[in-house]
Amino acid sequence: MPPAIELFHVAKSYPLYRSLSAGFKHFLLHLPRSLQDLRAPRHLALRDITLSIAPGEAVGFIGGNGAGKSTLLGLMAGVLSPTTGRITVRGRVCPLLELGAGFHFELTGRDNILLNGVLLGLTRTEIQARLEAIVAYAELEAFIDQPIRTYSSGMLARLGFAVAAHLDPEILLVDETLAVGDARFQKKCQATMAAFRQAGVTLVLVSHNMDDVRAVCSRAIWLDRGQVRLDGDPTTVIDAYLQETSHAPAGP
Repeated sequence: MPPAIELFHVAKSYPLYRSLSAGFKHFLLHLPRSLQDLRAPRHLALRDITLSIAPGEAVGFIGGNGAGKSTLLGLMAGVLSPTTGRITVRGRVCPLLELGAGFHFELTGRDNILLNGVLLGLTRTEIQARLEAIVAYAELEAFIDQPIRTYSSGMLARLGFAVAAHLDPEILLVDETLAVGDARFQKKCQATMAAFRQAGVTLVLVSHNMDDVRAVCSRAIWLDRGQVRLDGDPTTVIDAYLQETSHAPAGP
C-alpha cells in the first residue's frame, strides 16, 4: 500500500521583504533600496525534507518555535506549496491548522458547521444529518446560534475539533488544538484520536505538549531549524529532545 503522505526533498522558503511590509508608497519612495530587498536572502523554513507516513500511522512532530512544524503541516494540507521538491497526499484531508481557521467570525456556530462541512467535501444534506451530533460533541448547545466572534478560544477549539471528528477524514492534521480547552475536553479529544487510529485514519499532530504526543502517536519526528533531527518511537525522540532543550542556554 502506498504512503498516505510522502515528501521528497521538500524545501520551503519565504522572501524577507522589509520595504514591502512598509507599504507600496514606501516601496516607491525608496525604490533603489526596495529593489535590493526583492533580491534579498530568503528565510528557509524547511530544508530538504524526505519522509513518508503510512496509512493509519499516528505521527507527532515536535521541536522549538520556528522549527518548521506548522509550515510542514500547511504543506500537507495543501494550503502551502513547496519551493522545491514534491509532496503527495493520498486520501481526504481534514486540517485543524490553527484556532478558528476556516471559520467566518460573523456567522453563527451552526452556519460555520455547514460551511466547513461543504468546504471539506460533504453535501449539505450529509452535514445536516451530523449537525446535532457535532453540536453535542462540542458542548455548545447554548451558544450554537451565536456569532462565533463571541466565542472564547476554548469554544472555538471545541467547535473545530467537533467538526473534524464527524467528517470521516482519511487523514487528520492537528496543530496544537488539543492544548486548548479544559482537561476533560482534552481527554475527549484524545479518546477520539484513539478511535480514529483504531479505524485506520492517518493522524499527524504538531504539539509542544509531549504528553499529547506520547498519548496519541506511535511515531515522533523532531524538527530542528527546518530539518529532521530524529525520527523514531515517541519515547526515544521526546527524551532526546527534552534532554537537549533542558541544557540549552536561556534566551535574552
